Amino acid sequence: MTGAGKNHFVINPGSAIAANTIHMTHEIKWSVDRSHTTVTFEVTHLMIAAVKGSFKVFDASIYTTGKDFSTAKSDFWIESASIDTGTGARDAHLKGPDFLDSGQYPQIHFISESVTSSGVDCNHMLAGKLTIKGITKNVSLNLAFGGIQNDHQGNQKAGFSLTGTIKRSDWGIVWNQPLDTGGLLVGDEITISCEIVLVKADQFAQTMIVGG
Repeated sequence: MTGAGKNHFVINPGSAIAANTIHMTHEIKWSVDRSHTTVTFEVTHLMIAAVKGSFKVFDASIYTTGKDFSTAKSDFWIESASIDTGTGARDAHLKGPDFLDSGQYPQIHFISESVTSSGVDCNHMLAGKLTIKGITKNVSLNLAFGGIQNDHQGNQKAGFSLTGTIKRSDWGIVWNQPLDTGGLLVGDEITISCEIVLVKADQFAQTMIVGG
């Protein structure tokens, strides 16, 4: 991998390397455009309606080979204390030990493992490991690619919609209260919905030597 400077390769025609094929690829770093990205969720309340919320503080480190997002390596983290459902008392409860325990576990962390086509339009499956409260589980989320465009300042940006469902109980978050009519106050399933805009940050040249 090279930085901003130029590297010059001199190959002896009689060397073993000369018999190989040299391929140049480019690794691109993408950053999150936080002013155009939202991380939201919803959960059933009283078994009759959904409460929606979001996380306000998050970031990611994402690398692709060229602009091929099927090669993406993503490291995404959320500050758990930035949860916001619009009600202070509820948010304080969600940050506490019954739920996210933000004091003990300040970050929610996702590391991608693969991006595969679902066979439908521009839809893909994003698989990886999600860590909440120190517990790591495998998850698969739906990833829809919106495209790549330049903004009015010439910055190259890529857009995605990310959706999926997880069960909070898989991460040991099981607090609840029974209802007089039966059932429970808070649902177990959490629906995730993210609108993500990435901005191209840096590009690195990478040399691969393949045997001929």
